[in-house]
Amino acid sequence: MTAALIGRFAPSPTHHLHLGSLTTAVASFCHIKSLGGQWLLRIEDVDFERCKFEYADSILYDLDALGLHWDGEVVYQSDRAAIYEAVLHERLSQISYACHCSRKQLDAHRLSNPIPHGLNSPIIYPRLCLHKHHDWQHPDSKIRLQLPDVMTAFVDGIQGVIWDNPAKSLGDVVVKRQNQMFNYILACAIDDGLQGITHIMRGIDIMPMTVAQIDILKLCQLPVPSYFYHLPLLYGDNGQKLSKQNLAAPIDTTQPSALLYQALTLLGQDTTPEMLFATPSEILGHAITHWDHTPLMHQHKLPSNIS
Repeated sequence: MTAALIGRFAPSPTHHLHLGSLTTAVASFCHIKSLGGQWLLRIEDVDFERCKFEYADSILYDLDALGLHWDGEVVYQSDRAAIYEAVLHERLSQISYACHCSRKQLDAHRLSNPIPHGLNSPIIYPRLCLHKHHDWQHPDSKIRLQLPDVMTAFVDGIQGVIWDNPAKSLGDVVVKRQNQMFNYILACAIDDGLQGITHIMRGIDIMPMTVAQIDILKLCQLPVPSYFYHLPLLYGDNGQKLSKQNLAAPIDTTQPSALLYQALTLLGQDTTPEMLFATPSEILGHAITHWDHTPLMHQHKLPSNIS
């Protein structure tokens, strides 16, 4: 029996979709559909301080208006805290520990223990709480995970072979905050495993977490996605990455064909001026048939000039 091919789009509803996030949605949709696979939609709203229901609804509306129809039910991470808690305790408790260090304490420690390799070295948690056996339920506790201290590689379908040692690049990451919020690095990995995701296409800004997430999946005895593709990012004329933090303008779906045409052009796909007069379904059908990520190979920035 041939295993199902499953991709996903997993936006965080901290704002409306912008052109940068739309290119990711279009790329992941066209790619997995070109393989005959399913495209799942997961709303990554674990950050209950920044995520809003109205933004989640807006994302669903925009995707539907553009003909980017997902398969199955939408998954909301905010409904899955009990799952993350269970996996953390049942599969990861032996390499996790409670940490009570405040930011002020860590800043003081760094001032008295300067990084020997200079300012460009990653800031790694110094494991001040590793052997203190703090109570996980204490109100000051955040939970840290010890990532494997080993060089690991994965093959990225766009960026090539990527090597990383997560213990050296990320250190003991916080996977659950004091406010009981689960962090992206854990929640995303668990959901990819439980949903059986085989193909991940997302922005290159997430790539530094990929080896860590692969390790987390292995530690949790969950299936690891077979294929990764980290897309180049879209930048504005000001040199800044298009992002919600940089107040990127929301997309306007009143002209869906023009918007899809723009996204596909930015992605280096086969487009013709006639597509501007086609329906979203026709445009996406053409894009799926002709999908080719070769123009994106080894690129970190999409070749565009937008304001």
